[in-house]
Amino acid sequence: MSNFLIPAAYAQSAGGGGSMSGIMSFLPFIAVFAIMYFLLIRPQQQRQKQLKSELKALRRGDRIVTAGGVIGVVQRSREDSAEVEVEIAPNVRVMVLRDTISTVLTSTAKPANDESAKK
Repeated sequence: MSNFLIPAAYAQSAGGGGSMSGIMSFLPFIAVFAIMYFLLIRPQQQRQKQLKSELKALRRGDRIVTAGGVIGVVQRSREDSAEVEVEIAPNVRVMVLRDTISTVLTSTAKPANDESAKK
């Protein structure tokens, strides 16, 4: 019963240039990865790097947002400490970990290329 299928399988021609088609089949995967890297991964890495530098430069008076959504003003921050004292309401101060700060809204530090300060 299955003997009549065997000659048909041998009669098919073998595909030539298999190594080139193998490389070409991976090309779309490489292209998709490159697009994802430049659109998703790279901007996220830059944002994390920027946030890390902002957290190192935290000073008194900076407005911050914690990961829990609490907005406050930095009252005390030491570079060697992992904790920051934040005022979340008048006369209400809490200690938060530096790693839980998700955004620095305003910074008291002046930019290095501030031209209005030179005039």
